[in-house]
Amino acid sequence: MRIIYLFILLSFLYGCRSKNTKSESGVDSRWLSRLKPDSIRMAYESRSVEGCFILYDLRRDTSMIYNIERAHQSFLPASTYKIPNSLIALECKVVKDEREIIHWDSTMRPVAIWNQDHNMATGIKYSVVWFYQELARRIGAERMQSWVNRIEYGNRQIGRNIDDFWLEGELRISPVQQIEFLKKLIENDLPFKKRHIETVKTILIEDENDHYVFRAKTGWSVHGTPVGWYVGYLEINDNTYIFVNNIEITESKDAKARKEIVREIFKHIFDINLNI
Repeated sequence: MRIIYLFILLSFLYGCRSKNTKSESGVDSRWLSRLKPDSIRMAYESRSVEGCFILYDLRRDTSMIYNIERAHQSFLPASTYKIPNSLIALECKVVKDEREIIHWDSTMRPVAIWNQDHNMATGIKYSVVWFYQELARRIGAERMQSWVNRIEYGNRQIGRNIDDFWLEGELRISPVQQIEFLKKLIENDLPFKKRHIETVKTILIEDENDHYVFRAKTGWSVHGTPVGWYVGYLEINDNTYIFVNNIEITESKDAKARKEIVREIFKHIFDINLNI
């Protein structure tokens, strides 16, 4: 995989590394030519947040990484784990499909829309914590650990608490590992039935039109050092671009930067206005 690094020392430096021996002339630089170092840096600095951004061009096996040091650090996946959790739940048949309802337990929670019945489609759309905790309990620790091992997810450590290990447990994943997992999802290179993979791809759609399809999932962990995620991929111009935005959240207002930064960068590169 060709990688183009953008990171801050005293200034931005560039470097390339490839698993292949082919020359860099094979890299299509159209989107890279629109990607200015200052535009990436300012997307974070203008919001007073620290973070990293990765954009991976699937067809050309080319990555751009802003803040390479953070990109290799591991964090709680928070609600981005709802992606593998959905796949495992479908494979284990703890729900028959994305439309099966799980009834709300009448416990009032801080997000109003959580306080009602949900299915997997709405559960992932509104990031309903209790819904996915119930899925995890139905899956059980033994099966969950087995699947996390099989898909090689992060550090593979789910610990003892089956219903919160992705929120405040021992599971950790780096932004680079998020890219690798999403690449396997897109290429149907995960050990799940194809129909289950396609179901999860569908419920991840956040925006689409005749020009593109955008699929994504947020995450926000308040355990330890608060971290925010926005991960997913854009299908446009017969190609797929996987992205990861990972930020340090110091105030609750910072959470909105997860999507804002991606929207700003994609507007700059692809000239699209994401409705997210």
